[in-house]
Amino acid sequence: MNSVAFANIETLVTNDPHQDNGALGALQGASVVVQDGLIAQVSKSVPSGIDRVIDCTGMTLLPGFVDSHSHLIFAGDRSAEFATRSQRKEYTAGGISTTVAATRVASDAQLTANAHKLLDEALLSGTTTIEIKSGYGLNEKDELRSIEIASQFTDETTLLAAHVIPDEFASNPDDYVKLVIDSIIPKSKAKWIDVFCDQGAFTPEQAEKILRTGMEHGMLPRIHANQLSAGKGVELAVALHAASADHLSKSTAHDIELLASSNTVATLLPGAEFSTHFEANLGRRFLDAGATVAIASDCNPGSSYTTSMPFCIAAAVSLLGFSVEEAVHAATLGGAKALYRTDIGRIAIGMRADLVLLNAPSYLYLAYRPGVNLVHSVYKSGRAVTEWQK
Repeated sequence: MNSVAFANIETLVTNDPHQDNGALGALQGASVVVQDGLIAQVSKSVPSGIDRVIDCTGMTLLPGFVDSHSHLIFAGDRSAEFATRSQRKEYTAGGISTTVAATRVASDAQLTANAHKLLDEALLSGTTTIEIKSGYGLNEKDELRSIEIASQFTDETTLLAAHVIPDEFASNPDDYVKLVIDSIIPKSKAKWIDVFCDQGAFTPEQAEKILRTGMEHGMLPRIHANQLSAGKGVELAVALHAASADHLSKSTAHDIELLASSNTVATLLPGAEFSTHFEANLGRRFLDAGATVAIASDCNPGSSYTTSMPFCIAAAVSLLGFSVEEAVHAATLGGAKALYRTDIGRIAIGMRADLVLLNAPSYLYLAYRPGVNLVHSVYKSGRAVTEWQK
């Protein structure tokens, strides 16, 4: 039997409502015992017979970050697009075609190596669970191989063949929708189905056909909605009981009310807001309405090229109107809910011991010291890790 104890924790974030200490269930001076990869005890003292004791004096222990929205299977670089946008030119989804072209000609080994590099970055900044989308192949061969590559790293794979209409179908978008429905979805082994339902991407009617087809093939729905303009994406997400509606930058009051009255998680992407069009206090609107909120990295080469969830927490606080407590909750338990995961996102008996230990006395430092790497060590199922493993 393998056991480890984290002792003398300055601040412990549990996200456990039974702790009756705010949304984060934060405790001071606590200890956590992990046995065979699961949380076995949360208490003030360490029992005898523990194989290893880690002294956490002056440190913070919290659940590993859950990044429920990323686009890691790609090749190429779009730094020139970022430079253009920094000159205050409006962002549109058109830059995606640049990444599609580079991804199609890249080898499996190149795509795998790039994804692994980004995942190691994410791990070292505290991410222990991540969702990975396809969406830069936009044909049968490259969408299917993107999912195969993603599945090497996570069980949370998402088919986003409906990212944008590829250039070769620009004059016949319905033909591409038919390709996705008839050829790509039936052959994909992805867990999730996603659609970019927005200006310059897919119409609500096209999106519904694609999502329903994915559901018929056993996939679970999620959606990109209202990033570039207000539309019907949120209504579609709620009607289909989607796990999550993501981006939501241009959401109306009605959209927010719909999400708040549903089980669909509102996933906000601070990295995209930081580098594109920035909707001030976006998070405050959803939080005040009572919606369940997650934040995620949206790591992609065009509009949010970051793997750092601590950065996203700081950006959510400084740009989107979150409190630090709300941002930490959204980056951990919120992300778990967006993935229908009940085994992660909290530190409570029986949960997986996916943990982050910070060189800081409080979780507040994640926003108080933005851009500083505060991560001391990362644990997956109670084991210290330095390289991403599924």
